[in-house]
Amino acid sequence: MSLTLYFLRHGQTECSRSNSFCGSIDAELTPEGLEMAEAFAAVYSSISWTAIFSSPMRRTVATAKPLCAAIGMEPQLRDGLKEINYGQWEGKTPEIISREYHDDYIRWSADPAWYAPTGGEMAVTIAARALQVIEEIKQSYSSGNVLVVAHKATIRIILCSLLGIDVGRFRFRLGCPVGSVSIVEFGSHGPLLKALADRTHLDERLRNLPGT
Repeated sequence: MSLTLYFLRHGQTECSRSNSFCGSIDAELTPEGLEMAEAFAAVYSSISWTAIFSSPMRRTVATAKPLCAAIGMEPQLRDGLKEINYGQWEGKTPEIISREYHDDYIRWSADPAWYAPTGGEMAVTIAARALQVIEEIKQSYSSGNVLVVAHKATIRIILCSLLGIDVGRFRFRLGCPVGSVSIVEFGSHGPLLKALADRTHLDERLRNLPGT
């Protein structure tokens, strides 16, 4: 039996609904975000879970909670799974950032691997800390199903790193809408992407909500 990681992005927040940058802001889930978490638990509680890891942010812990309650398992919280820190861009929309921090935004948009948001983190920094958690999981669990509840940029950066995609392209190569699940299986030939940004556990109303 192989090790399979399920990467779950947290449910909707006010920031995701307004398409505002939200990294270090400890946003709560909206009522619809909580519904997304419940919907995930309803569908995925039948899986035999080996472990659950989560970013310690409120939006990720709240997303993991319904499944944890359903199967009687506690999440293992890891700071390495936190979202990218957007520094002075926190809570602002891309339009405002482009106007107020134009040169920084252009540089970051061109190569977020090595250019950080103003006062924030580079993608290579996220990759380093997040992959430490993935390595911990691989060392601790040689097989089974492990849930990793994290954030939009963090999940895409992890996936790029595992799949050999330039981390600097994470924003333009992989989708990761709220409440989505991406699945990676570790086999004899390395990590294999089994599903990307799947949202079939959400009903049509939740899938079609505005935001990112």
